[in-house]
Amino acid sequence: METSLKAVALVCSLKASPAESSSDLIARQVLDELGTHGVTGETLRIADYDVRPGVDDDMGDGDQWPQILDRIREADVLVLSTPTWLGNPSSIAQRVLERLDAQLSSTDDEGRPAMFGKVAVVAVVGNEDGAHKIVADMFQGLNDIGFTIPAQGCTYWNNEAMNPIDYKDLDETPSAVAGTISTLSANAAHLARLLGAEQYPAT
Repeated sequence: METSLKAVALVCSLKASPAESSSDLIARQVLDELGTHGVTGETLRIADYDVRPGVDDDMGDGDQWPQILDRIREADVLVLSTPTWLGNPSSIAQRVLERLDAQLSSTDDEGRPAMFGKVAVVAVVGNEDGAHKIVADMFQGLNDIGFTIPAQGCTYWNNEAMNPIDYKDLDETPSAVAGTISTLSANAAHLARLLGAEQYPAT
């Protein structure tokens, strides 16, 4: 019997709730697919929180990053979802990586970086080019911090250039996007179970 896993999706839309968000939609689609592999999850829209700039776990003065960090610590799988702005991830996505940077100096009881053993996947939406670069940048940052990236651990949707249609406005999910969501979810759950059964060695 498959063991139960937890996921948390950080939605890095510039729009706070309850505004409709393509980044939120694709994150929920990833969580739904993860659910078919025994992974329960929740979404956190970062724009709903007061996340201060900085590279410490708690920047004080009402900073709400610590409560988000607690959810990441509890999760086996991190889903990072971002829109594309001027060919780059949102400023909120970049802030998430900056705040996660503090985890490089946080360790478990055996001295491993705190995020070792956690899996991370990325979802990108936008009506302009940039998804491949964004995925590469996000993967590099997440890997540096200690997350493990599964094979084909991303999904994205880009509309044709200069076309204002958003992902959330599509009548149905394109088959290619549904396929990549299915693959990343299966591989993420598989990898998370492997790491849960046998953690990286302490150095």
